Amino acid sequence: MLLHSSIFTLTISFVVAEFYSSRYDDFDIQPLLENDRILLGYTKCFLEQGPCTAEGKDFKKAIPEAVETTCEKCTPKQKQLIRKVIRAVMNNHPKSWEQLVEKYDKDNKYRKSFNLFIEEND
Repeated sequence: MLLHSSIFTLTISFVVAEFYSSRYDDFDIQPLLENDRILLGYTKCFLEQGPCTAEGKDFKKAIPEAVETTCEKCTPKQKQLIRKVIRAVMNNHPKSWEQLVEKYDKDNKYRKSFNLFIEEND
């Protein structure tokens, strides 16, 4: 019975580890979408041009891997939130978006697949 329990625990741990933490699944993105100052604050954090909130630091750590894997470890809710924020940056601050793209995909390795990800419906 102990072996069965250990295998079950290991299996659950592996499945959970396949996704980023759900800690921010309920992150309220409305202030970002409605307030350019806040949106640009996060953008500057990601570009290392300004200070980061605790959340911004956590998000920034995941960006390189999320770009490379087209958000493979993102939960469905995270994908939805990320698309909305990216679209806001793209539409409202195209120069900042280009800087982000240059920073996180300098060699254009992931741009096509990531653009397809952004275009997906929520």
